[in-house]
Amino acid sequence: MTAKRQFSRLPRHVGIIPDGNRRWAKAKGLHPAQGYMVGMERGLAMMDECLDLGIEEVSVYGFTMDNNKRPREQRLAFGAACVKFVEIAQERDIALKIVGDHTSAMFPSVLKPYALERIGTGKLKVNMLVNYGWNWDIQTAVKAQARPEETRGFQDLLASADVSRIDLLVRWGGMRRLSGFLPIQSVYSDFYVVDQYWPDYDHDQFYEALNWYSKQDVTLGG
Repeated sequence: MTAKRQFSRLPRHVGIIPDGNRRWAKAKGLHPAQGYMVGMERGLAMMDECLDLGIEEVSVYGFTMDNNKRPREQRLAFGAACVKFVEIAQERDIALKIVGDHTSAMFPSVLKPYALERIGTGKLKVNMLVNYGWNWDIQTAVKAQARPEETRGFQDLLASADVSRIDLLVRWGGMRRLSGFLPIQSVYSDFYVVDQYWPDYDHDQFYEALNWYSKQDVTLGG
């Protein structure tokens, strides 16, 4: 029996907020960089789960523009974890796109090709938010729409235009907030919170979220 048959209905697109890396490291007396690297490994494990289940699209937070307010050492650590994730993830059956301001000095330059176009033709569409800001995303569309020659709709002008509507958004680490995660695509998402820190990820936590989602009444306002 495949994992997919455990659920009566699966989300097409899952959003992931992998929070708690620093808190996990602190609780264990480790450097925050170790928390980010363990979190990166858990992200790869979860991507494999999504591939096995047949989920079509996954969006995951790497780091936000607001995260850049943290000490330089931490910024370098979560940037390095994002780069390592991409290096390993691209070996999977995925199509990867980085969504974030690649013109900023805070953006890992080695990831720029993934910000300019989606790389890979695999069956799982992966969107990774790196140096992402909700205001930057929306302002990109606002500025584009102000051009007199522009005829496309607002959503097609977002920096995240290639990201589809999110069905299920799962946040690890116990916090009950969106933290600016793809606000347009998340507008009708079902929101599930896992209290465990992200480095303590276990596939049963994800399965519980999927089982909960399968019982929700999805009406999209209708």
